[in-house]
Amino acid sequence: MVHNERKNKTLIIILFFVTAFLAVISMLYGRYHVSCQELINYFIGVNVDTSVNSAIGNVRLPRVLAALIVGSALSMSGASYQGVFRNPMVSPDLLGASAGAGFGAALGILLEFSPFGIQSVSFLFGLAAVGLSWLISNSIGRNNNIILVLILSGMVISALFQAFISGIKYLADPYSKLPEITFWLMGSLSTITMSDLFFALPFVILSATILFLLRWRLNVLVFGDDEAVSLGINTKKLRLIIIVCATLLTASVVSISGQVGWVGLVIPHFCRMIVGPNYKYLIPASLFVGGSYLLLVDNIARNFLTVEIPLGILTAVIGAPVFVFLLLKGRKEWC
Repeated sequence: MVHNERKNKTLIIILFFVTAFLAVISMLYGRYHVSCQELINYFIGVNVDTSVNSAIGNVRLPRVLAALIVGSALSMSGASYQGVFRNPMVSPDLLGASAGAGFGAALGILLEFSPFGIQSVSFLFGLAAVGLSWLISNSIGRNNNIILVLILSGMVISALFQAFISGIKYLADPYSKLPEITFWLMGSLSTITMSDLFFALPFVILSATILFLLRWRLNVLVFGDDEAVSLGINTKKLRLIIIVCATLLTASVVSISGQVGWVGLVIPHFCRMIVGPNYKYLIPASLFVGGSYLLLVDNIARNFLTVEIPLGILTAVIGAPVFVFLLLKGRKEWC
């Protein structure tokens, strides 16, 4: 047991340094070459060439930070949802957060809102979708099979908002608004700015901090409500707090990046194979691995072809076969 604890702590430290290394490489690597010395000069405040300053400050830095934040948030959210619902097949969009955020963004684009307005509406509808799922499950379940009813409610709300998205696309101008909506729904970090990050960061930091502090109690939820109640834990309140925090994480990052699938489903599985099902280590591992994974995917998206590949396409193409492999390899290690 002591050996496993020491091993997991070492792995978390290694994952941190791997993430930091990939972030630096991502700052250097791209269509416009940036040397290590130019990167160091930028961060220590030494005058650098205008083109280098623009490449780092306006493009690379916001994009690298966005990849780290979005990947970490989605993977932490996915791990938390899987613990709450005691099911490794659960993903962050289970309760409709992604579908609601997608509808909000599509509506904002259709109504020609400003970029900040689109993000705000997307964020609010993401929260609203999960709120509707929770209200419906409470009205129907009445504490009986609450988890099953909540999952079914989320499926209904997701389908409803997907239908709303289809309606928005049907009404949108096919020559201007429709391509913009379609591109947003496929997910991308190409237009991310620092102001976008400042919009999402407070929600991400608050929610991630709470989930990090509650990761001990997630272990108890995994074993069922009876065991949790016997230890004096209010399962309904704890489940609500975790769902709210995971939803805030998902809605806030989806509102700035678009719909990026599979991260919250695949990464927690991979992390279980590395550190085991203990949420004491699974949450921080998901944070670092999720950020590293999206950094790698984004590097492929912006450099593999002359035209940038939407993130949602790449994460699905990579995530689906990897997920099948993880299911085959790690099925005995599920929590």
